[in-house]
Amino acid sequence: MAPYESDDAVDAARDENPHAGRRKAARYAVPVAVVGVAAATIGLVPALAASGDPDLPKITAQQLIEKIAKSDVQQVSGTVRISTDLGLPNLGGLENSLASGAAKGSGDGSSADPKAKLTSLVSGTHTLRVAADGPEKQKLSLLESGSEYSLIHNGKDVWGYDSRSNEVQHGTSADSGKDHRAEPPATPKDFADQALKSVDDTTSVTVDGTEQVAGRDAYKLLIKPRQSGTTVGAISIAVDAKTGMPLKFTLTPKSGGAAVLDAGFTQVSFAKPAASTFDFTPPKGAKVTQEKQDSTAREHAPKAGEGFLQGHDGGTVLGKGWTSVATFDTGAKGGLPTGGSKAGDLGGFLGSIGDKVSGKFGKGTVFSTRLVNALITDDGKVYAGAVTKDALVKAANTGK
Repeated sequence: MAPYESDDAVDAARDENPHAGRRKAARYAVPVAVVGVAAATIGLVPALAASGDPDLPKITAQQLIEKIAKSDVQQVSGTVRISTDLGLPNLGGLENSLASGAAKGSGDGSSADPKAKLTSLVSGTHTLRVAADGPEKQKLSLLESGSEYSLIHNGKDVWGYDSRSNEVQHGTSADSGKDHRAEPPATPKDFADQALKSVDDTTSVTVDGTEQVAGRDAYKLLIKPRQSGTTVGAISIAVDAKTGMPLKFTLTPKSGGAAVLDAGFTQVSFAKPAASTFDFTPPKGAKVTQEKQDSTAREHAPKAGEGFLQGHDGGTVLGKGWTSVATFDTGAKGGLPTGGSKAGDLGGFLGSIGDKVSGKFGKGTVFSTRLVNALITDDGKVYAGAVTKDALVKAANTGK
């Protein structure tokens, strides 16, 4: 049976409490870049429990979205497993070089800088331990082979600690933790907020039964694009039946196969974490770097939950919904880097894995993953989105 959509339902969900989820939810974060997506015309189809799944009261998609928005979880702790498979080519040593460069290019070059961990989280499977006690106390630990990276926010203090290098980075939060985030989000709750922040007619949202996640009964919210030309197949969000907090977020590509992004709790507790969880003192002999305060950078920094399709450095967004394409000018004429031996090697490598294209925009190269495609033109313009190669070239040709 096809779902029934209602514009009144959309308005009701939006007017009920549009910002409650972001304002009230416990603030805990993971340093990782994520994809912003648009959602959703609300399907009013009750959840039907399949055999073996939790037998929960029926609920509509509108009611489930409202439940997420009203969720007021302040205390939580647990283990999160994140798997990312963008289908990137095997970069070998280049990947490590780029990661090292990213670390050196951020902050003061400390390996304890959260930005230094971005590259490691955009591929493969990672285990995280998270804890939160209200808006002023959060802790995240990235468990690595033989080492651990921790990001601790306690009041005005923000600490990053890399046990492998025994380096510490310390910063302060001017707002004493109010709506504080150390880095872009990556918990199931954070991803769900991004997926549901924009409600329009480009998407269908329904309830797709129930399941258990980390021992908790949950409803499954299913988000599917109506538009052709997008690389997104579907998004599934497991929502805790009792608290309304998303426990698992799965994004599958239209091409099929493994999920591009799968982030979910494997263990979770809503009991108050011990106060000592958020205590941190630099270990003896650790190198401590004080983060430089830059009010201008903070003022213009992206807000939590802002998506990839928000544009870049004065760029614009073409199209709408799932087929949105962000475009901006790098100011670097000549397309791929060619100057200098290292830049030339990088340009040659990128050119070898990209597809040459041409059109009204001129000439350029398209780089593809299972989710995001990007076109870099020879005159330095970039077009990027969760769209197919054909849709990307069409946007560059038409400017819409």
